[in-house]
Amino acid sequence: MGVVLIKMLALGALLIGIFCLSVVAGTVPIAWTSLFDIILHSIGILEETTVPSGEAYIINYLRLPRSIFGVLVGSSMAIAGALMQGLFRNPLADPGLIGVSSGAALGAAIVIVLGFTLPLAPALTLPIFAFCGGVLATVIVMRLSMINGRTNIGNMLLAGIAINAIAGSATGLLVYVANDEQLRSLTFWTMGSLGSANWDNLPFLAVLAFVPAVIGLSLGKTLNAFLLGENEALLLGVPVEKIKYLVIVIVCLIIGTCVSLTGMIGFIGLVVPHLCRMIFGPDNQKVLLGSLLLGASLLVGADLISRTIVSPAELPIGIVTSLVGGPFFLWLLFQKKFLGDL
Repeated sequence: MGVVLIKMLALGALLIGIFCLSVVAGTVPIAWTSLFDIILHSIGILEETTVPSGEAYIINYLRLPRSIFGVLVGSSMAIAGALMQGLFRNPLADPGLIGVSSGAALGAAIVIVLGFTLPLAPALTLPIFAFCGGVLATVIVMRLSMINGRTNIGNMLLAGIAINAIAGSATGLLVYVANDEQLRSLTFWTMGSLGSANWDNLPFLAVLAFVPAVIGLSLGKTLNAFLLGENEALLLGVPVEKIKYLVIVIVCLIIGTCVSLTGMIGFIGLVVPHLCRMIFGPDNQKVLLGSLLLGASLLVGADLISRTIVSPAELPIGIVTSLVGGPFFLWLLFQKKFLGDL
C-alpha cells in the first residue's frame, strides 16, 4: 500500500508541475513569481498584486482556463479508456469503439459543411450537434447489441465497427462536397485543439464529462470482477447489465462532451490506461485513479508542446498526441509482457 501511495503522489506532483509550467510558458513567458502572486491574490491571502495587467490577463483569461480545460479533458478521456478496456476485458479497447467519436465528427461536419445554425445559441451549434451525434451513434450501437434483453459485448463491438464505418462514410461525403474554407475548418477540428477553452465552457465540461469520470472511479472493484467473466461476476452478485449500461453512458457523456469542445484527440484513452497498468498492475481501482492523474498530465503537456513548438503559431494537439502515442504503442507491442497479456 505504501508503494502505491508513493506512486500516486508522484503522479500528482507531476500533474501539478506540468500544470504550473503550462501557465507560465508560452509565446509570452511569465515569471513563476507572477503566477504564485496571482494565485495568492485570488484566494485572498494577498490584498494587492504587483503583476502587470497584461500578464495578469494572459494568466487569468487565456492560460489558466486552458490548462484547467486540459486537466478535465485529459483525465476524463483517460478514465473513459480505462472503463472501456475493463468492460471489454481487452487492452486494445478504445472509447471510439462504441461509435461516439465518429458520430460526433459527423455532427460537426454537418454544421461546418451544411451551415446549420441554432437560432437561440449560434455559438454553441457545433458543440451541440457534435455531442448529439456522439450520443445518437452510441444509442444505435446499444440497441443493435441487444440479444434477448441482454447486451452482448461481442455484438456491441461489431455494431460499433459498422456505425463507425457508416458515420465515417457520411463524413467523407461531406468532406468531398465542402469548399476550401469548410474543408480547412473541418480538418483543423478533426485534429483537435484546446483553443475553445474559456471560463464559460468549463462548467459544461465539468458537469457532463468530469463528474461522470469521477463516478467511473467507483467502478474499479466491479470491473475487477468482470475479469473473471460475466457469469462469474453474476455469481459474485454484480449487476452485470446495469454496469454495462452505466459504463457505456459514462463513456458516451465523457467522449461526446470532450469531442464536441476540443475536436478529435486520439490515443489518450488508449495509451494512458496501458501506462497505468505498467505502473500499478491489473487492479482496475488503481488503474482508474492513476489514469485520472496521468491523463491530465499527458494532455496538458501535449497542449504545452503544441503551443510552443511552432510559436507563435499553434500545432493541433491531436498531432502531438499521435506523434507521442503511436511510437509508444508500437514499443508496447514489442514488449514480452504486453504480448503475454494479449
